[in-house]
Amino acid sequence: MEKKSIKKKTVDYITIAFAAIFYGIGVSMFLDPNNLAPGGFTGIAIIINHFVPISVGTLFLLLNIPIMVLGLYKFGWRFIISTIYAIFAVSVSCNFFQQFGAATTDPLLAGIAGGVLMAGSIGTIFKAGATTGGSDILVKCLKIRFRHMKTGTLFLASDALVVTTSAIVFRNINTALYASISLFVTSIVLDLVLYGRDEAKLIYIISEVPDDIAPRLIKELDVGATFIKGRGAYSKVNKHVIMCVVKKQVAPQLEEIVKEEDPDAFMIVTKATEIYGEGYKNIFAEKI
Repeated sequence: MEKKSIKKKTVDYITIAFAAIFYGIGVSMFLDPNNLAPGGFTGIAIIINHFVPISVGTLFLLLNIPIMVLGLYKFGWRFIISTIYAIFAVSVSCNFFQQFGAATTDPLLAGIAGGVLMAGSIGTIFKAGATTGGSDILVKCLKIRFRHMKTGTLFLASDALVVTTSAIVFRNINTALYASISLFVTSIVLDLVLYGRDEAKLIYIISEVPDDIAPRLIKELDVGATFIKGRGAYSKVNKHVIMCVVKKQVAPQLEEIVKEEDPDAFMIVTKATEIYGEGYKNIFAEKI
């Protein structure tokens, strides 16, 4: 194995270890003490812990044994070794932080804080080339089949059953609702960690002076612009339509430039939620 590869693997394993620490804090100091089962195998472990005197971390490890076999079959040894390491790290972390008790007894704060910690940890572990086992591997399998769906959305769908079950087991609808909030927070933060906040504005500008507007956009805002050939349906006049994508914070400046150059310009502004290319995501990077 090359030195560069060994160095990267070492960094990945250190990253997974740190992420597991925050995962353990989220589960053992926020979610578990407040009977919040936010889905996944962690949620199942919290529910089972209600009936048997086995720690959540240990239950999490035991539940993952058949999933590790599935991961080995689907993704091979290289992937599953990192995942086994992550599962053990999470299990040990959950058991370790259990001794400190609840950081807060407010279920709303516990749900939000626990959801953020778990999502940040899961996303970081995903990016390091592993998973925390359980529904993570199931979601990764689903991601192969349904590539157009975001990871957070798949987690949200797969975890709904666990939250519903927790309402029945703990006989408390409020607990399930707080767990749902945690699950929702987890979904949002996970997508944020994995995909980043690259949401931008896609803008079409139809103007009589496109050659005055486009150079200013390129020079003053440092954004790209593309001329699209258009033809007025009524006037039958050929014209250039300016198309450009800008980050949300730049959009107001673009609108001001257009107003200065052509107050009568026609603009269409819409959201662009995923952008690939220079300044945004790498089109060749594998989607998680």
